[in-house]
Amino acid sequence: MGLFKSDDALEQIEEEASKEAILYVNGSRKVLPDGLAHVTLLEYLRRIGLTGTKLGCGEGGCGACTVMVSYYNHSTKKCSHYAINACLAPLYSVEGMHVITVEGIGNRVHGLHPIQESLARAYGTQCGFCTPGFIMSMYALLRSSQSPPSEEQIDECLSGNLCRCTGYRPILDAFRVFAKTDNSLYGPQPSSSSVEESNFVCPSTGKPCSCRSGSPVDSEPTRESMCCGQKYEAISYSEVDGKLFIDKELIFPPELLLRKMSYLSLSGFNGLKWHRPLQLKQVLELKSRYPNAKLLVGNTEVGIEMRLKRMHYPVLISITHVPELNVLNVKDDGVEIGAAVRLSDLWTVFKKVVTERAHHETSTCKAFIEQLKWFAGMQIKNVASVGGNICTASPISDLNPLWMASRAKFRVIDSKGILRIVPAESFFLGYRKVDLASGEILLSVFLPWSRRLEYVKEFKQAHRRDDDIAIVNAGMRVFLEKKDDDLVVADASIVYGGVAPLSIAARQTKEYLIGKTWNQELLQGALEVLRSDIIIKEDAPGGMVEFRRSLTLSFFFKFFLWVSHEMDGMRSINEEIPLSHKSAIKPFERPSVIGSQDYEIVKRGTSVGSPEIHLSSRQQVTGEAEYVDDTPLPANGLHGALVLSRKPHARIISVDASGAKSSPGFAGIFLAKDLPGKNALGMVRLDEEVYASELVTCVGQVIGVVVADTQENAKLAARKVHVEYEELPAIFSIEDAIKARSFHPDTEKSLAKGDVDLCFQSGECYKVIQGEVQVAGQEHFYLETHCTLIWTVDGGNEVHMLSSTQSPWNHQKTVALVLGLPISKVVCKTKRIGGGFGGKEARSAFLAAAASVPAYILNRPVKITLDRDVDMMISGQRHSFLGKYKVGFTKEGKVLALDLELYNNAGNVLDLSLAVLAHAMFHSDNVYDIPNMRVIGRACFTNLPSNTAFRGFGGPQGLLIAENWIQRIAVELKKSPEEIREINFLGDGSLTHYGHRIQHCTLDPLWKALKESCDFSNARREADEFNRRNRWKKRGVAMVPDKVGVYFTVQHLNQAGALVHIYTDGTVLVSHGGVEMGQGLHTKVAQVAASAFNIPLSSVFISDTSTDKVPNASSTAASASSDMYGAAVLDACEQLKKRMAPVAARKNFSSFAELVVACYLEKISLSAHGFFRLPDFEFDWKTGKGNLFRYFTYGAAFAEVEIDTLTGDFHTREANIFLDLGHSLNPGIDVGQIEGAFIQGLGWLTLEELKRGDAAHKWIPPGCLYTCGPGTYKIPSVNDLPLKFRVSILKGHPNVKAIHSSKAVGEPPLFLAASVFFAIKDAIIAARADAGLTDWFPLDNPATPERIRMACLDEFTTPLVGSDFRPKLSI
Repeated sequence: MGLFKSDDALEQIEEEASKEAILYVNGSRKVLPDGLAHVTLLEYLRRIGLTGTKLGCGEGGCGACTVMVSYYNHSTKKCSHYAINACLAPLYSVEGMHVITVEGIGNRVHGLHPIQESLARAYGTQCGFCTPGFIMSMYALLRSSQSPPSEEQIDECLSGNLCRCTGYRPILDAFRVFAKTDNSLYGPQPSSSSVEESNFVCPSTGKPCSCRSGSPVDSEPTRESMCCGQKYEAISYSEVDGKLFIDKELIFPPELLLRKMSYLSLSGFNGLKWHRPLQLKQVLELKSRYPNAKLLVGNTEVGIEMRLKRMHYPVLISITHVPELNVLNVKDDGVEIGAAVRLSDLWTVFKKVVTERAHHETSTCKAFIEQLKWFAGMQIKNVASVGGNICTASPISDLNPLWMASRAKFRVIDSKGILRIVPAESFFLGYRKVDLASGEILLSVFLPWSRRLEYVKEFKQAHRRDDDIAIVNAGMRVFLEKKDDDLVVADASIVYGGVAPLSIAARQTKEYLIGKTWNQELLQGALEVLRSDIIIKEDAPGGMVEFRRSLTLSFFFKFFLWVSHEMDGMRSINEEIPLSHKSAIKPFERPSVIGSQDYEIVKRGTSVGSPEIHLSSRQQVTGEAEYVDDTPLPANGLHGALVLSRKPHARIISVDASGAKSSPGFAGIFLAKDLPGKNALGMVRLDEEVYASELVTCVGQVIGVVVADTQENAKLAARKVHVEYEELPAIFSIEDAIKARSFHPDTEKSLAKGDVDLCFQSGECYKVIQGEVQVAGQEHFYLETHCTLIWTVDGGNEVHMLSSTQSPWNHQKTVALVLGLPISKVVCKTKRIGGGFGGKEARSAFLAAAASVPAYILNRPVKITLDRDVDMMISGQRHSFLGKYKVGFTKEGKVLALDLELYNNAGNVLDLSLAVLAHAMFHSDNVYDIPNMRVIGRACFTNLPSNTAFRGFGGPQGLLIAENWIQRIAVELKKSPEEIREINFLGDGSLTHYGHRIQHCTLDPLWKALKESCDFSNARREADEFNRRNRWKKRGVAMVPDKVGVYFTVQHLNQAGALVHIYTDGTVLVSHGGVEMGQGLHTKVAQVAASAFNIPLSSVFISDTSTDKVPNASSTAASASSDMYGAAVLDACEQLKKRMAPVAARKNFSSFAELVVACYLEKISLSAHGFFRLPDFEFDWKTGKGNLFRYFTYGAAFAEVEIDTLTGDFHTREANIFLDLGHSLNPGIDVGQIEGAFIQGLGWLTLEELKRGDAAHKWIPPGCLYTCGPGTYKIPSVNDLPLKFRVSILKGHPNVKAIHSSKAVGEPPLFLAASVFFAIKDAIIAARADAGLTDWFPLDNPATPERIRMACLDEFTTPLVGSDFRPKLSI
């Protein structure tokens, strides 16, 4: 017999269980029907029209879907407010709770919340797609804080939010106004308060003001207010409402305060059953009946398994409301922790315990506090449970090694109520296998206090500190006993994660340690045992075998030093630790980021030159800004899902769609044979098929499209399409392509200046060196994935579409070609896109083409939105490059000759690869005057999805290769790289290797200004001094310049059109061919129009970009859009002003509107089409001569870093950037562009690594992208900002070759992050010098912890690798 008397008892409870699920959303009561157990909270919110909450990744890794949940605990009589990822939360998991989205805290009609206002004013939005998530993370922190949060808490609350545009600094600045030390200035004042109203600090501005009015009232709603439908109460604080910062906030719904929780038994799609028991006995009975049922709290693991791994769990049991599983009791002998306790609650209790218990008792708690800090973002910690993390038994669990090491005991219970105790050390049996029998569950964990002379320490190394899974982690404990004058190991536990299929204890090492004296002899012996105790196989999944092996040793070495340091005062230990070694254990205290921006304001008219905020910022911070996927699908609309190739190179034998046709909601499948027009697309060459007809040449190539009534049904049906293949040989890497002579046709290019061969042979060169530079690719990771919505008009005679693209004209042309229609019958519109960075310039068209076929044939709207993993897998990345150089130079370091071969990995179609290759060739001299130079380039054909444009468009790759050989010359001559750079600088009159005569060069004043600002010589001395004093931490510094050519190198693209209308109320409507993707293009263009007419910026409105307004518009790219479209708008404005001038001359009009009316009455046209064309440049590839660029943007940056040589971790201590932007059109927006580009470049050069199934990564299926989501691909987070982040725009140097003397800003700053990369290399040089190594060595990007650590050779790595070891890289 179980805890129930019979199965009938459970059936009776299920019958009596509530089928009515209640949820409040933004104060509005919602009744959730049965049948939605498969639906996430995000899907539900978007279905009911709350589209401010975005889908960014679907795995809880980006924070775009963040909302706040409020829950009233009837036991504690307290209300909790916390941020969660709506993309992971099952809809029924928030039953009985209040969900607040970005729409619920403020809007443009009723007013913005101070958080929203502050972010908008601080330039904290660019594309705006991630903005609602940041707003809600901060809002949840303020609502949950009983006192103003610290800056550290603000940083922590944003750790689960990613932004690809801003570089984070303005977001932090915006939110830090809420971090105040004087609590009396916040919230309601007691009647006895002496603080006057005038001293109130405004949360929006951080300054005293009188914006708060009214007296506080009790937060409990009155009957009268409820009858009136009032959703807000005046400012107040209570356990229910939380801390409030404005006069009106959404209260916790009174119904939910009074409502008694009930057992829920609900259902979902495909037979899914959802249970929410309220008692432990109900859980056990359910588990007995459904042994394979999954217990849920946060759904952070199961949700990903069901969505990404396609695992099916028919029964889900939510245990969030079971009291016995939520106990958290601090006892005399330790802490009892229920299996359902959330990690954030555990973290809070541990922090409290540390302040209350004796120091020696809390060593374990401190270890858990540190490990939880880096465990995940706050949204995950707020819902993930202790038991869930344990029972998932992930081999890289951050906490399981600590449970094992710290003597934790797990209490397990079965359906009969029988308890058993399992030591944590023996609970984990294998890969995701634990010691739980069928019907058993984990009830709780008991964690004992640590004892005197017992020390517990955590370790973790990941690609990124914030919100990242571990590469290797560890929990270590040692218990010492005093014997005479020595300390002897009485007990120990050394446990690792990330080195085996499960968390594993180093048992031989433990046996060795016990009974031995804690001294250097023990350390050396333990390290020797450890080398054979923990074995990682060469072909181990995850790769990085040498690095992971080294970390096992480094962690133990750090542990030994840390324990020795903790025993401060014991003479026998302290004498053995050199002072320089203490850097290995000194924790990095990360101060608040300090940002500074220096620029001059040169105004032209009413608006140009003014640092105006982004025109859409107020819409973005309220979630009201609409993106393509936010557009509701009409009632007869269909969703599309792509049928994709699973092979890198194969012949299609057959396509069986029978399974798809029987799938629910299926409406059609479309293959190559169904195309009305041509099965061809491509921006440069028509070498790509819309749907593969006979051959597939990469994993992820589109074979067809399935349409169905819902997105899930479409994806389900697409998965049921069976394709039979005949596999063919595949090529993945540049090296393999070179060996096979696999190049795209007609893509070999060459440029030459002087006579390279003669120079090498002449004897002029002091040295001639040769080498190779591998340059890695980069994922765009725009927050909004590719999306398109297409429908027919006028009975199918026309086709219209909304697309997330940088090139609406390309979409228009492509769809017309595929459907066999004239271009004039196809219209593409784009309001804004959630980031592009080049990834939506050419590679977005295939999606529009794929969707257009079913839309046209069925005469029904079709929408396709790619999931994050699919988007990353099929849409291409920044090109990887291989550069082979031969360079000759003088004894002083002057470069005399450079012979360079460049290869890029183009992928399976040409796309823009030839232009990217050419751009790399043009920038391969950087800022250096090289008298003899030859560059040859080739685009490699490989069986990978086509790589494509990315911010910089090949330029950064060419620049990085140049800086590598510059740095090598410095090593060869034993000089600083900065000295080599300076001696080779070009200037006015210099001639490039493509025949461009340099004019208006600002490199010299820019470099001098930077050098003075960063006090480089002093920074160099201080870094050297630090390195002398510290063995295991090293600092490095570097200054790096760049020169970036502006405008398209394909000359016919340098044209732009605009349409300007003036209305009789004096307002102006502007339409132009450029796309707003966060770069502030619309804002700058509006400023140009406002200044032209001498009217306020608020009088100008920019309409969506549409091909029926401005035809044949070039892609928004090449950093030139503000120049070109600003000039086109100015042309239209000047035409209108010329028409209006005779009327204006007759009298003094009191306003612009009055003048407009007068012109209208005289029948003067108030509409004009403006046009800009760049004066023709001539460049001949045959001669390699001519002018390619209108002008150059020059920049330089200084960086200082600190690395941990034992783990490869690093921090950017300072970044100082100078850029020449002429007279900025909008310095506020331009600073944001500089910071955002720099941080994106920082990601490319130090964090973001693409891993594919190739010869370097045989553990990945051939041709497949492993890093296809935020879980495996790491872009920079808040924690990766430089601690000092300075941006300066060079003053006093107007640009005579662009509108209003400005310069392009989008791409030039990205490469300046190379200052961080070369500062890291400078620090590694210092580490290698300590090991007696002074020769040059290669460092590939990204400079991940693996590459940094393995380059810092020492006694731990030399047994594993040689001095020339080079970690594997997918290029």
